[in-house]
Parts: sequence; C-alpha cells; structure tokens
Amino acid sequence: MTIEFDAAVLRAPGAPLTVERVSLPSTPPPGEVLVRLGASGLCHSDLHALVGEWEVPSPMILGHEGAGTVERVGEGVTTLKEGDHVVLSWTPSCRRCRHCVGGRPVLCDMVSRHSANHLSFDGRSRVTSADGGDVYSFAGLGTFGQYALVPESAAIAVRRDAPFPQAALVGCAVTTGVGAAVNTAKVRPSDTVLVLGCGGVGLNAIQGARLVGARRIIAADVSDDKLEQARHFGATHVINNRGEDLAERISQLTDGRGVEVAIEAIGLPRTIEAAYAVLARGGTAVVAGQVADGVRISIDPFVMSDQELSLIGSNYGSSTPDSDFPLLIDHYLDGRIDLDSLVTRVIDLKDINEGFDQLKAGIGIRSVITY
Repeated sequence: MTIEFDAAVLRAPGAPLTVERVSLPSTPPPGEVLVRLGASGLCHSDLHALVGEWEVPSPMILGHEGAGTVERVGEGVTTLKEGDHVVLSWTPSCRRCRHCVGGRPVLCDMVSRHSANHLSFDGRSRVTSADGGDVYSFAGLGTFGQYALVPESAAIAVRRDAPFPQAALVGCAVTTGVGAAVNTAKVRPSDTVLVLGCGGVGLNAIQGARLVGARRIIAADVSDDKLEQARHFGATHVINNRGEDLAERISQLTDGRGVEVAIEAIGLPRTIEAAYAVLARGGTAVVAGQVADGVRISIDPFVMSDQELSLIGSNYGSSTPDSDFPLLIDHYLDGRIDLDSLVTRVIDLKDINEGFDQLKAGIGIRSVITY
C-alpha cells in the first residue's frame, strides 16, 4: 500500500519547482517512521540546490526544515509512537559509530554515507514519482511535501503545545544559529560577539549569544531592515558594512582589541575572511554559513599561530538533536528565545516559487509552508 501526496519537486537546477503527485509506502520499513508534515521552512540551503550552487541529483523533493506528527512507526522503533509531535533532523544518527558514541552525532558516519546523498540509511529512495521513477529527498527528508519516511533518529519528539511553523524552524535555522554560539563557540558572559549576516541563522546566533549573557553582541549586515531585526533579537550594536568599514568600527567598539567570537552566518569568502580578521588575540571565528560548491578562502597562518586564533566550522550548531530540539522548544515556550518573529510569512505549497523569490530578494526572515 502507498500514500499519494503533493510535493514540490526539483527537476533541473535553475528551473522553478513543480508541484507533483508522488507516493511512498504507507507502512514504514523497520527502524523508520512515517511523518505527516505540519510545516516546513524555506531555507538558503534549499536555495543553493535550487539555483545550482550545490550539485544534487534529480528529481528531488527539496526541504529539510520541518515538523509534524508521527502517523505510523516501523518495526523496532522504541522512542516514538503514533501521534507524537516531532521536529525533523537532517543529521539522523546511527547511535553506534565513533562520532555518535563520542557525543558528536551530527558527524555520524551514516549521515555522510546516505543522508548527505539524499537517500535513506539503506541507500535507497523512499519516494516514487507518478511515472514510477525514484525521487530523491533532500538531506534524506524532503519536507516540501505532505509526508516523509525517515529514520527513527531523524524525528525528535517535542512538546505538543509548540505550533508547527515555529517548531519547524528548530529543525535548521534555530539549532544552527543558537548552537553556533552556545555549542560551537561556547560564548562566555565576558565575550564580545560579532555576527556577520542577519538572516535566519544569524538572528538565531544573536539569540544564542544573548541566551548565555554575552557582554556585547554586534550584528553586521548590508540591510538596515535586517539590522533592525537584529536589535529585536538581542544585538546591542549594529554595523551596516555597506557604508561603514567593518574592521574600523569593530576597533572603535572594542578599544582596538577585536572580538572574542565572530560568527559568519552568510557563506561568502569575504565575510568569512572578515570575521577572522577582526578577532581579538585568542579569539575564535565560527563558520556557520553554507557556501557554494568550490569556494575557497585565504588566511595568514602566521597570524593564526602568533595570536592563537581559531577558525572552526559549525555543522548544525554542533548540536545533539535528541536533547537540543526539546530544549530549544522549552526555551521558546518559556519566553527565553523568540521564534514567533522569525515566521514572517505563511504560505501554501503552491506558492513555493514565490516564497523563494522573496528569499532571493532578502524579504522577511522565514517563509513557512503549512500543510
């Protein structure tokens, strides 16, 4: 038996997504769960694939930031039951490899082997097109459709009182941004933090720095509107680096010392290099933004060693989804972080291409599809 549903399918890079009828098995394979999506956010990572900056197979259902309800569970599933509300994780973990048992499940060997190739853990696709062909699911999820079959560890149970549009954002932007500050950079109350880029990830990095009580939080962007949003989420100072010299302004704000932590949340070579260049001695630059394929940066290794600077990557906010997703939902529902203001537009699946047009134009923070 199969379930038929509508999904937004990528047929070729640069082409608009087409809403098509697809299907998947109604009975989950062992170790997997069938999730009916309630909401899915439109993320820049999907845009990278859509416009061809990332090479991905096709046809593919894009989308990786989603929340919904467990409809059925496969044999052997022990941590979820029908009716559970879940946030989907694009780094499901095998819970057995060296990274998982070492406390770094976002680096799971199975993720790099299958989910990164947009397949399930057994190396196969779960979705079929109307003509009977296989359809890939972005990051093994494919949330731009009403249903998804995912590994048990890719569906994290959360409180039922969290609305799906807000909960969906925990599946990517919130965890990536907050985690970059809290988990990867390990921001301290004495730190001055710079966040470069005030999109979904950057605004949540600001929230993360605020959550741990950073002394000063500086937001940089080229949009005054986004900088105003940054103030709402916790920035104490803002820099429009279209009209201001970033390094000079940082020097003024820090009495020439530089920042202890700089989080790059855009994914551009010049902003990654700029984040590194304004560090205080002993400082850390975190690359949380996703770059296009083939991008390279240039840094001075002598300065790195002489000043003991760190340049590190942050994958999914260095999170442990099993515990971090429920914690972030608690932070939201208890008023410690703001997810409501992140959702600036709610759309139908049929309006997805218009939503991506707005994303390209930098309009709003997050468009969210509801099903």
